[in-house]
Amino acid sequence: MENEAAMNGVCSSESVNGSRDVWSCKDSDSLSADHLVIMVHGILGSSSDWKFGAEQFVKRLPDKVFVHCSERNMSKLTLDGVDVMGERLTKEVLDIILEKPNLRKISFVAHSVGGLVARYAIGRLYRPPKEEIKEDTSGNKCKEEPRGTIGGLEAVNFITVASPHLGSRGNKQVPFLFGVTAFEKAASCVIHWIFRRTGRHLFLTDDDDEGKPPLLKQMLEDYDEFYFMSALRLFKRRVLYSNVAYDHIVGWRTSSIRRDSELPKWEESLNEMYPHIVYEEHCKACDADQYETILTEDDGSSDRLEEELVRGLSRVSWEKIDVSFHSSRQRFAAHSVIQVKDEVMHIEGADVIQHMIDHFLT
Repeated sequence: MENEAAMNGVCSSESVNGSRDVWSCKDSDSLSADHLVIMVHGILGSSSDWKFGAEQFVKRLPDKVFVHCSERNMSKLTLDGVDVMGERLTKEVLDIILEKPNLRKISFVAHSVGGLVARYAIGRLYRPPKEEIKEDTSGNKCKEEPRGTIGGLEAVNFITVASPHLGSRGNKQVPFLFGVTAFEKAASCVIHWIFRRTGRHLFLTDDDDEGKPPLLKQMLEDYDEFYFMSALRLFKRRVLYSNVAYDHIVGWRTSSIRRDSELPKWEESLNEMYPHIVYEEHCKACDADQYETILTEDDGSSDRLEEELVRGLSRVSWEKIDVSFHSSRQRFAAHSVIQVKDEVMHIEGADVIQHMIDHFLT
């Protein structure tokens, strides 16, 4: 059973299990919309966390996108581990694709730990390329360079918002621990009591699971039926939105996949359209030779495993968008403001959503 609503030309439905779909009320728009946007919430979250963002996407791109706010991992289910959540999200995405045969493209927009869950899911959704032979206008047969797909769809945008890609155990990776080493070590030991398997994955303490390395390290490679890096590389854009300060849950370094020495100096935004975007950087894929140079310059502030995560994830290009709410009334809620989790309390983050939409490839 579903509850449907329409407002300002945007239709939405919410099922009894909590899933939320958003699309244009105009039939001609909804019929032509062939781009599936999957929005994934963070820990202890729900599909309503992306309500504002989903509606803005459809308002601005009514004939392009159909938005699905994920519901398979809501509330306490987010404590079951990144892999378990990733498997649920995989099934959820495939179900949506089956329901809507007109879909041709797919993008992900994920907040906080949802970014890790989305990375896991695309590794499971990846379909290897098949060589196709097509005829050109003159009737000659030619081979098209094959490309893989995500669940049979063309991969376009992979966007994460304040997501801990390097985990949460490093120095200042969880800012509310104040960078105190004793606090951070203690957190690594007890985090599983609070956040269960997900906590172990975030603090990289799951390396005793069947003798395998931590899951976040496993997600740097392809193996068996897991195509983590091939899937990530497939997207036309990979984008990181990060809070430079006042995010007490996810630190700047882990959400922007940078070393301490790479964190840029930022200044007040002079852009009236995006007053909270303070720095933008387009980082090309980094090869093995560059790694050797970086290692010799390392300032010693990050541990070896964190360095491996930086290196592994830097093998693909990223757009890095740094955000600051330092002058906002709600700056201490930056982790939620950047997503506009609540349309009333967190509306100061609306320009970040606007920036996301304005640069979205359709």
